[in-house]
Amino acid sequence: MDLELRGKVVWVTGGASGIGEAIVRRLAEEGAAAVIIDRDRERAEALVAQVPGSEAVICDLTEEGELEGIAAELLRRHGRIDGVVNNAGVNDGAGLSQTVAEFRQSLERNLVPAFALVRLTADALRASGGAIVNIASKVALTGQGGTSGYAASKGGLLALTREWAIDLAPNGVRVNAVVPAEVWTPMYERWLATQPDPERKRGEIERRIPLGRRMTSCEEIAATAVFLLSARSGHTTGQFVHVDGGYMHLDRAFT
Repeated sequence: MDLELRGKVVWVTGGASGIGEAIVRRLAEEGAAAVIIDRDRERAEALVAQVPGSEAVICDLTEEGELEGIAAELLRRHGRIDGVVNNAGVNDGAGLSQTVAEFRQSLERNLVPAFALVRLTADALRASGGAIVNIASKVALTGQGGTSGYAASKGGLLALTREWAIDLAPNGVRVNAVVPAEVWTPMYERWLATQPDPERKRGEIERRIPLGRRMTSCEEIAATAVFLLSARSGHTTGQFVHVDGGYMHLDRAFT
C-alpha cells in the first residue's frame, strides 16, 4: 500500500534508536524525509548513513532556546513540515521516594518537550495539513509503581493528544497516540540485563502478553505510527491506538 508519504518531511524525536529508529526507517521506505532529533550524535549520524533521505539534528530537547533555534532553521531550510512524532522519553524512576525536584525534572524530560515542539511547529503543520503522532505508554493507563514522573508525563501526552486534536482539527491536522506496552528496545534490553535472572524475567513478562506470548517489536510500533502520519488514516484523530499484543484489553490470565 502506498501511504502517500513520498517527499513529506517528518520530524522524529528520539529518532536515533529503538522505536524512533524503526519509525525513521519505515518513513524512508515510504519515500519520506525523516529528520532525526536526538542528543546521541554517534547513533544519529550512524543511522543517517544507512537511511536515504534522512538527516540528524543533535539537540537537548529540554533546552528550549536550543530547540527554538533548530526548529526555525529546519523550517527555513525545508520550507514545510508534514509530521511530528513525539517519541523521546525515558522511564526514569522518579517515584514517591524521590524529591519534588526530581518529579519536575521527569516532566521536563518526558512531557514538556512535546508541548514545546508542537507549539513551534503548529503553524507549519496547519499550512500543510500535517499530522502528529505521540508515542505514549501503557504505564499512563495501568500504572507501574515507582515511576510517578514517567506515568504523569505519558498520561499528560495522552491528554494533549485529544487537546491538540481539537485545537488543530479546523486546519485538517490530525493528532493521534500510539500506546505500546512491552516493546523490545535497546533500553528495555539494558534494563533486563540488570535483573538477577534476565531470561527468567523476560519469560515472566512475555507470558502476560496474550497474542503470541512475546514482546512487541519496534517495527510493529513504527508501522502503526507511520500509517497514522499518512493520508491513508485521513479521518482518524484524537485516538489512542494500542499496539501491545492484547496486553491492555485482554485478560492476561488467559492461557
